[in-house]
Amino acid sequence: MAETKNKKGEYVLECHGISKAFGGTQALKDVDLFVRPGEVHALLGENGAGKSTLMKCIIGLHKQDEGTIEFEGKPYSVKGPVEALKAGISMIHQELNPEPHLSIAETIFLKRENTKGGIFLDKKAQNERAEAILKQFGFPHSAKTLMQDLTLAQMQMVEIIKAVSCDSRLIIMDEPTSSLDSEETEHLFRTIRELKAKGVAIIYISHRMEEIFEICDHVSIFRDGTYVGERSMEGVTRDELISMMVGRKVENVFPKTDCEIGDVVFKVEGLTGKGFENISFEVRKGEILGISGLVGSGRSETMRAIFGMDPIKSGKMYLDGKEITIKKPSQAIKAGICMVNEDRKSFGLALHRSIRENMALATLPTAQKGLLLDKKKEETNCVEMGKLLSLKAASIEHEALSLSGGNQQKVVIAKWLLANPKVLILDEPTRGVDVGAKSEIHNLMCEFAAKGMAVIMISSELPEVMGMSDRILVYHEGKINGEVQRSEILNGNENQETILERAFGGK
Repeated sequence: MAETKNKKGEYVLECHGISKAFGGTQALKDVDLFVRPGEVHALLGENGAGKSTLMKCIIGLHKQDEGTIEFEGKPYSVKGPVEALKAGISMIHQELNPEPHLSIAETIFLKRENTKGGIFLDKKAQNERAEAILKQFGFPHSAKTLMQDLTLAQMQMVEIIKAVSCDSRLIIMDEPTSSLDSEETEHLFRTIRELKAKGVAIIYISHRMEEIFEICDHVSIFRDGTYVGERSMEGVTRDELISMMVGRKVENVFPKTDCEIGDVVFKVEGLTGKGFENISFEVRKGEILGISGLVGSGRSETMRAIFGMDPIKSGKMYLDGKEITIKKPSQAIKAGICMVNEDRKSFGLALHRSIRENMALATLPTAQKGLLLDKKKEETNCVEMGKLLSLKAASIEHEALSLSGGNQQKVVIAKWLLANPKVLILDEPTRGVDVGAKSEIHNLMCEFAAKGMAVIMISSELPEVMGMSDRILVYHEGKINGEVQRSEILNGNENQETILERAFGGK
């Protein structure tokens, strides 16, 4: 436990000796956290370190087994997020769970609706309030727009707008930028600075180290459910924080190795669909092809169409030199094309099924012994893949829902790696994944490329795209607006600024 801190009025939130166990798994053990008014306090730690569990204790989704919480100098205990909101604490969750048939206005004011006389819903007034808030954020949709009509990034922005609109004195942000592009992230940072100036405290959870250094004042580090220490962001180094997080030195977050690049495996010509037009490219054996561009530029939309999730209006696709037609994901999988979707919750996992069942979904036909499932073979494959990805789970028979966001991502990746594809599409493969696990996933990408797999990686993190790609295609408004070779990055002819300029439409 950290040294006792009880200076009156210094902290808006005090967590003393918090412990929480789920069955035989100790998620938190004697953890402390102290947050000052008007500061941005980062929480760092690998997936499964206990960060999100502590936050859920604070907003009442979990009840701690031991320890006490104080808010604004008074004992604090709530039975759920609604009570926490009334007390002055709101939270933006990493895993979005929007009601698709609600409008943006209804989502923002859910459980705090505008009413006439405290009885009847005043929809007009509510929509007007929502429009005013959306205008402040420069949000491009009407308050009457349904949540189901928004992109993942736009849903994330609505959740941020909702939390800020509650006039909370403490806002918890769990990976708030995981689906945002650089422009949306900068808008969020401006909002955070405005909130700081008003004395609002923010707990900021992120695996993006550059964000921590840009926006945060203090940082608390967790490891394996325990509190490691607190540091001021002034003077602390990236390497020091990583070492505290993982208990070891991570030599290279982007461990790109040069692989022998062979023949063309996959090729598209003039591909056109919803959100993209006249896309042509090829990817070779052993190559990691990076896809960069702003959210909504057509990069994810292209890959969804290739994988059969969305229709293709025109164009051709070739695999191993033969033209193929893919109208649904099962055809893509059968052909040898697999995709890790950016939205793992909606498209990657059956959350209430076991980790083993999720991992084995894509390989069920090969796991059969006659008419029956060879469960022993399935278990062996899943356990080995779990070890390879350093999956943190007490048992592969536990529900996928029980895992942290980053470990859920590892299960999705494991599912497709077990299918041994010819072409592996990774859309935001390290979204919500800690620095240690990022390095492990990047190493795996290199290993599979070395075995002749063609890898296509989409990422909103330019350092990741630049660090891991042999070639980069830059998207702008549904079209490819440039191609960058790894050699151009290494010799300094290309950098983050020049690639970002292409993403905004420059040449």
